[in-house]
Amino acid sequence: MSTRLEDYRQIVGSEVIDELLMLADRVRHLRLQHINSTSVGGGVAEILTRMVPLLRDLGIDTTWDVIKGNQAFFGVTKAFHNALHGGEETITEEMFDVFRATTAMNLAELDTYGDVIVVHDPQPAGLISRKPDVGGHWLWRCHIDVSTPDPRVWGFLQDYVAQYDASIFSMPDFAQQLAIPQYMVPPSIDPLSDKNRDLPDDKVRAVVERYGVDPDRPILTQISRFDRLKDPLGVMRAYRMARRRHDCQLLLAGGGASDDPEGAEVLHEVREAAGNDPDIHVLELPPFSDLDINALVRGSTIVMQKSIKEGFGLTVTEALWKKKPVIGGAVGGIRLQLLNGVTGFLVHSPEGAANRAVELLGDPELRDAVGTAGHEHVKENFLTTRHIRDYLLLMLAMEHDDTDLSLLTGGTP
Repeated sequence: MSTRLEDYRQIVGSEVIDELLMLADRVRHLRLQHINSTSVGGGVAEILTRMVPLLRDLGIDTTWDVIKGNQAFFGVTKAFHNALHGGEETITEEMFDVFRATTAMNLAELDTYGDVIVVHDPQPAGLISRKPDVGGHWLWRCHIDVSTPDPRVWGFLQDYVAQYDASIFSMPDFAQQLAIPQYMVPPSIDPLSDKNRDLPDDKVRAVVERYGVDPDRPILTQISRFDRLKDPLGVMRAYRMARRRHDCQLLLAGGGASDDPEGAEVLHEVREAAGNDPDIHVLELPPFSDLDINALVRGSTIVMQKSIKEGFGLTVTEALWKKKPVIGGAVGGIRLQLLNGVTGFLVHSPEGAANRAVELLGDPELRDAVGTAGHEHVKENFLTTRHIRDYLLLMLAMEHDDTDLSLLTGGTP
């Protein structure tokens, strides 16, 4: 995998790379520190794994630290995550105490030293208590949709968020009213990572066959963490309706993350629902399966992401980059990526997903047209070079309070 920005010039063009070099010259004296809750699994870890080396290649002193937490803490933050998405969760005062205690432990053990510190999502949000002692510019980067949160959980979290210098959301619809500045920075994918780089056809076929899937028959695929909000059971229902009209297979593949303790339970539910159907393939992939995931998506006919709630949905971005037609739930950042009928299809139910799958399975020209449009949409908007540009602009804005970053990053939510 490339960690040299020059290797991206052939993909995004010289003008984009030259702009990054120019911006880096303006902020190279600043140290950038990212802090999140896991180094493996989930979109945040994937983004930082690729972005941090490229920022260093630009000469930016960039580091990435991960907080510590036990199973009880991550059980609490998973419940908070669901509640912030608007789900029904039983939240107790003891859960807030677990969060506070883990925050105190990390405040004692984790070093904060950046001139610009980006804290990702709710789990490490309490680290802001360190700001009066160490200084620096602190940004809270929210990757989830908090537009309709449980009021009690949001009220608890907001006490921390209000202490930051600014907040960053993936899209305007995700945000809450805050007294601090808010910026819009969508996530991104790295086109040269193992998960997204080009693969030869024989490699794709070999991986598909290795997992017991027939590469010569249509394949419907959803690749996500095993999470109820990703609605894998709804995908299974859509597949069973679609196969009444077209011969096809279903591939549900994903892994877990250390900060998501519900994954094993959901995986069990999915396997129970699949039963003995030989055309439903449920795969629990280990960490660092990026090349296999790449090949499985490239070998698929249609990619689905029928989420009930969603942050941004990088699995959609990855599939679009590979020119695959995507059917996605009309939620979260999926709506930014799937321009309905142009770059993909938005649905609200298993029935809607099944209807779109039947339509695409029966029309190869439509699959090609939608896939091509989706690829161009990602190239223009959701590659890591644009994401790096936004962070460089944020660093510049933090140092110069009069910088109108809203003109540079797409506006405030």
